[in-house]
Amino acid sequence: MRRHISFLETSSAVVKMAAWIFLLFGIIGSTYIFLGRIAGKTALEGLVNLCASIFFFFLFYLIAKIADLLVKIINEIHKG
Repeated sequence: MRRHISFLETSSAVVKMAAWIFLLFGIIGSTYIFLGRIAGKTALEGLVNLCASIFFFFLFYLIAKIADLLVKIINEIHKG
């Protein structure tokens, strides 16, 4: 189990980075929709896009935090 710690730590960092990038692009895209720079899109679609971005941000961040928690649990098991 100890050999998987580096994979968990790396994947946690990658997923956290992806979560922040997803949120950033979601906010930027929603802003463009709200400002009317994307033709054929309504403000409601911008709001749905923003809500989906926030949801996926929290989902990805939660998955990364669970991986961090697993690393801590594995380290505690091997200490004792």
